[in-house]
Amino acid sequence: MLKGKVALVTGAGSGIGEASARALAAQGAHVTLVSRTREELEEVAADLEAGGSQALVVTGDVSDEEDARRMVSETVERFGRLDVVVANAGVNGTWAGIENLEVEDFRSTVDINLVGTFLTIKHAVPHLAEGGGSVVVVSSVNGTRVFSNSGATAYSASKAGQVAMTKMLAVELGPRRIRLNVVCPGAIDTEIDDNTRAANEDVKIPVEFPRGEIPLTDGTPGSAQQVADLVTFLASDAASHISGSEVWVDGAQSLLQG
Repeated sequence: MLKGKVALVTGAGSGIGEASARALAAQGAHVTLVSRTREELEEVAADLEAGGSQALVVTGDVSDEEDARRMVSETVERFGRLDVVVANAGVNGTWAGIENLEVEDFRSTVDINLVGTFLTIKHAVPHLAEGGGSVVVVSSVNGTRVFSNSGATAYSASKAGQVAMTKMLAVELGPRRIRLNVVCPGAIDTEIDDNTRAANEDVKIPVEFPRGEIPLTDGTPGSAQQVADLVTFLASDAASHISGSEVWVDGAQSLLQG
């Protein structure tokens, strides 16, 4: 389905990014793996190459413009083209009440999640436009359907911004045959909580869901692979007329919890 295509995946060392990179490679794509941790990327790359795919490891910070420019240029230098971008790199950052949320923490979260997405897309566009391409942005239920996680102000603002950016650019870049879509995962079994600084207990409004917060699974979180399956579909020609859409992958969690 993606044989001969080239994909760039940010935040590819673990979680949804890693699962997406593996899923894209399984469909025949060559993959550039981007993260700030080389060791994780090299492990993923070794597995992909053992399976017959070509993989390129690029370390960098997506919120740094030079790094964003370099990860795209190194991809094109290695593979000669760029067809798919998965803008997945992100952090939960600090979750705290507005009075205790420092401006530096707010800026850091927005820089990585929103500015990083902007820079990733910006520098990929000239290459995607050469033959048409697909961008899949990984957002969240927070800031799009769920507004009850009090204290997640910075995170939710960045995630809502990703959805707005995707829709704006779907119109702008449509004439250049570039499709952009955004996926909004709910509770997914990943390591993202490792980069969360939670100090929001004082502003959370307690709500109980005796049968769990995820109707489809009695509360069991989804898997990174389930998100990756959606990412791969949106990246492929099977979704050739889908652009500017957000898709929630949460087992109806956001409809219950919003």
